[in-house]
Amino acid sequence: MGELRADWRIRLRRGNANGQVCGAGVLLTQDRALTCAHVVGKPDARIWVEFAENPAIAPVGARVAEGGWLPGLGATREDIAVLALDSPRPHATPATLERRLERGDEVWIGGYARSFADGMWLTGRISGAHGAWIQLDAARNEQVVKPGFSGAAVQVRGGPAGTPERVVGMVVSWRGDLDLALPADNDLAFSYMVPIDKIAELVPLVAELSGPDGWDHGLDRRLRSWFAGGEEPAVRFSVVPHGGGRDRTLRHHLHRAHLVYRGGRTVPEDFVGELVTRLRPPRHQAQAYRDWLLTGGTPPARAADGDPGGAGPTLAVVGLDEDRRLHRLVPLLVRVRTLGFRLLVIVRDSDGDEVDEVVRQLLVPALDERAVELVRRVEEIEKQWAGLNGLVESASLGPRPRTEAARHRQQLARLRTVGDPREQLTALRALLREVRAELERHGRADVPGPRGEHGRAGRP
Repeated sequence: MGELRADWRIRLRRGNANGQVCGAGVLLTQDRALTCAHVVGKPDARIWVEFAENPAIAPVGARVAEGGWLPGLGATREDIAVLALDSPRPHATPATLERRLERGDEVWIGGYARSFADGMWLTGRISGAHGAWIQLDAARNEQVVKPGFSGAAVQVRGGPAGTPERVVGMVVSWRGDLDLALPADNDLAFSYMVPIDKIAELVPLVAELSGPDGWDHGLDRRLRSWFAGGEEPAVRFSVVPHGGGRDRTLRHHLHRAHLVYRGGRTVPEDFVGELVTRLRPPRHQAQAYRDWLLTGGTPPARAADGDPGGAGPTLAVVGLDEDRRLHRLVPLLVRVRTLGFRLLVIVRDSDGDEVDEVVRQLLVPALDERAVELVRRVEEIEKQWAGLNGLVESASLGPRPRTEAARHRQQLARLRTVGDPREQLTALRALLREVRAELERHGRADVPGPRGEHGRAGRP
């Protein structure tokens, strides 16, 4: 079925944290959510948004966003409200919206019916059009949506493994043939949703998010993995043009960085001041740190802030190619790396000379560090196998190592003599793939490998 819990499925209360549960909603971005207008009640109402499936994300108040009130007066029957959260929730993962519908697709719906404030789930199948809405058929009337389900996501299974589930519509209503109060009291009853393609016609944000360039899920996975730390290379480089889903995905993750440098906007002197404040050196050394970070020379003596190859603090440099002081910025970043920072370097255009400088001064050294570490692990496996061979059963030792560590070290030494930094980078990546394959053969590869990125009628 896919993800058991999701940040983007939200529960709504009227007024405040103690208000009555009034329905459900769908998180669109870190500060916008979608629900039914009749759930909100009035365009000036205050709503309390709860991340019921992830208590680690704090609840937040919300009101109808500007232009987000579409109550469906007359024959249009929109019944849509877009909520603006009082403050963003960047730790929450937004929903993946899908405009395409297929008759017969199985759907899942999670809502907050009376007596089920912690949530309950229903299933059904997409049937056919009911005016602007889509009818959902249930196996029996007990599976028809109930009061408390309005605004809930109607979702279908995702694609290949790792693909997020897709939201194809929003629960809006149900109807029974006898007009009795509950679906089960009627002979026939059906659920109805407003499909995402209809909402996209009316809400520009939904149109953007449900289009082919809504989010970049590949970049999303890679950034989550890199920011989580582990053992990925300490420098990650990406080309992210302005606008579109790739840029939106990047912006959603920037809250994870300890510091953010924005090319063309951040002043190096101000950034260094913030960095030194974070490092908290002895007061008498603060100016020496500032001078060294800005101009180079002999670094002040200090304990490292973190292991340069490990999961130290993170700095995101966004728009490095837009910085007018590039000749100062890249060497500054090299010095920051020696303090244990991990760097996410973003350029907006891959054609400039600055890319070669990033490769030569940042990427190649970071991948070299990772290669040294992984080759050391291969060497440890070989030593362990040699030391235990004959003492324990061969099955306990695993496959016999192919004594690759010495060869890998020779490869690494040769790569360090390559003059072209891009050629050196390509060869380093090939070596890392080879070493990781060796570690995986012995069950010692615990982390993702390095990758470069160059792309682009009742109401419930």
